[in-house]
Amino acid sequence: MADYLPLPDSETADTRPARVASLDVFRGLCVFLMMVVDYGGFMFPIITHSPWNGLHLADFVMPFFLFVAGVSLALVYKKVTNRVEATWKAVFRAVKLFLLGVFLQGGYLHGVTSLTYGVDIEKIRWMGILQRISIGYVVAALCEIWLPYRTWREVGFFKGYYWHWCVAFSLSAIYLWLSYALYIPDWQFMVPASASSSNDSYIYTVKCGVRGDLGPGCNSAGMIDRYILGFDHMYMKPGYRNLKECNISAKGQVSESSPPWCHAPFDPEGILSSLTAAVTCIIGLQYGHILAHLQDHKGRLNNWSLFSISSVVLGLFLAIIGIPINKSLYTVSYMLITSASAGITFCAFYLLVDVYGYRCLTSMLEWMGLHSLSIFVLITSNLAIIAIQGFYLTVPENNIVHWIITRFVHA
Repeated sequence: MADYLPLPDSETADTRPARVASLDVFRGLCVFLMMVVDYGGFMFPIITHSPWNGLHLADFVMPFFLFVAGVSLALVYKKVTNRVEATWKAVFRAVKLFLLGVFLQGGYLHGVTSLTYGVDIEKIRWMGILQRISIGYVVAALCEIWLPYRTWREVGFFKGYYWHWCVAFSLSAIYLWLSYALYIPDWQFMVPASASSSNDSYIYTVKCGVRGDLGPGCNSAGMIDRYILGFDHMYMKPGYRNLKECNISAKGQVSESSPPWCHAPFDPEGILSSLTAAVTCIIGLQYGHILAHLQDHKGRLNNWSLFSISSVVLGLFLAIIGIPINKSLYTVSYMLITSASAGITFCAFYLLVDVYGYRCLTSMLEWMGLHSLSIFVLITSNLAIIAIQGFYLTVPENNIVHWIITRFVHA
């Protein structure tokens, strides 16, 4: 893997910078949190993704991954001698990561309850976790490679990376304009017989006719994905089905009396929300600039803390005036608050590991950070669970994985 990203090995700069231990620890924390919410969420629902508005533990994982990718880029591309070559390598790495994400989350693998595999191309899911990271990565990488900057001593930190901030503000402005200005008409979709409680396929109609709606049924993000990706290429089990309005059963079936949008697909890693997700990566890039250009611990921590506090205050202000904290839409308030949380967490690890030298306390997280992509593949593909499931007593169904699923999921 690369020194600072969960990606395959690549030489992008003329020199390879020394590793920052707290960066590996932070990345390891991201992987650990992902494991906790994936495998513990069915036992402790409070840590899973918020159904719509709000913040749960799982809602911090994606922005933390994006943040640490951005921090790493500032070190990987600190000195670039050939911009064109660096650009091709960055794009190629992003494409590889995107395709790996399609393989892992596109429907090719069928989960722990089935040893079968394969996916209908007409129903493959194009977006996902690694796909989103690849988009944020390539946007931030191109900013770092191509946009001009002046040194810290000349103009200061924020003015030095003026064009980076212009990109971040532009992406946020485009996101807000599309979210609030697009007209959302009424729309229909069909649920096939195998996925419906009725005997025949059923056509649902969602009544909208609005602008600026940030609810589950009539938001701009969903409409853009429906037009560009198509219904069959979106996430078929959106988190908003856990809202009270959807009356979802213990077996995951949505009641026929629920609002029509409860039956519809929705992609939380969709196209529109990828704009603000990329901004998270650019914010992480600015934290990385502080790490790369300031040499004293106090200066680094002071700048990071000021940046984090300012971001969380602005995010809370936006939430108060009406922009909800929403992971599925990746709203601007959500982006600022989670980026600030990532910054504060990184400050804590930097102080603990790189300043005071307590690496022994975080050695396991550091190891996980060094092997983050491999662990991610094992978790997302369920290969580790399937391997454990292969050991059973008398009959294949009598294994620990089947027992846990029966005991906690279908209880």
